[in-house]
Amino acid sequence: MSDPLVLIPARMAATRLPGKPLAPIAGAPMIVHVWRRACEAGIGPVAVATDSPEIAAAVEAAGGVAVMTRADHQSGSDRIREAAQTLDPQGRHDVVVNVQGDFPTIDPRAIAASILPLADPAVAIGTLAGVITREDERDDPNVVKIIGSTIAPGRMRALAFTRATAPWGEGPLYHHVGLYAYRRRALERFVALPPSPLELRERLEQMRALEDGMRIDVTIIDDVPFGVDTPETLARARAALGG
Repeated sequence: MSDPLVLIPARMAATRLPGKPLAPIAGAPMIVHVWRRACEAGIGPVAVATDSPEIAAAVEAAGGVAVMTRADHQSGSDRIREAAQTLDPQGRHDVVVNVQGDFPTIDPRAIAASILPLADPAVAIGTLAGVITREDERDDPNVVKIIGSTIAPGRMRALAFTRATAPWGEGPLYHHVGLYAYRRRALERFVALPPSPLELRERLEQMRALEDGMRIDVTIIDDVPFGVDTPETLARARAALGG
C-alpha cells in the first residue's frame, strides 16, 4: 500500500446537535481535536472534507487542510470520495481512511489500526470494533454490533452489522466503530451502488458493501471511542478532554 489519505467528513447540519463540529472542547473546536488525532496516527496526509466555510476556516486556523465539497452528499462516504478526487486525482493514494468528525476522543493508534486488514489483498474495507462491556449497550439499537468470524487474534471477518443484540448465545458482543479504511477502488465501487435492502432496513450503509460481496475485516481495539451527537455526549467529551 502507498501511504493512505486520511479524510474527515464534517457538516454543520447535524439534526441532534446542530453545529457540532465547531462545538468548543478544551479550547478548540471539536473538528480540530479529531484532525489532531488523525495527524497523530501518522499514517498519511490528513484533510477535512466539508461543505461549510466556517468548518474550513476553523481547520485552516489550526494549521490543517480543508477541502470544500458539495452540500448535497447523502453520506460521509460520498463526501470523502469527492474530496479524494480533488486532492489526489491521479490516484496515488490507494487507500482512503474515513474518520468520523465527531470522534474527538479517538486514540490515534485506533486510526492506524484500521488499515491493518488491508495487508490482505482479499480485503476491500477495514474497520474497527471493541468488546461491549457496558450492560446497557448490549440492547441499545444505537450501538451497532458486528457479527463476525475470528480469523486471527484481534481480527475478524465481518458477516453482518446490526442494531439488534446479536449474535445470540454465550460469548462477547462487539461494538462497531464507524471508521473505515477503503481501498480506493472499493470506495469508488461502494458509492456507485444503490442502497441495499438490509442497508435500508438496518439504516447501516456498511451493509451495502457486504450485500455486494465486498469483504470487510475488523481490527479489535481495546478503547472504543464515543461519537458526540447529543448535549450529553458533548459534556462527556469535555470532561474527558479537560474542558
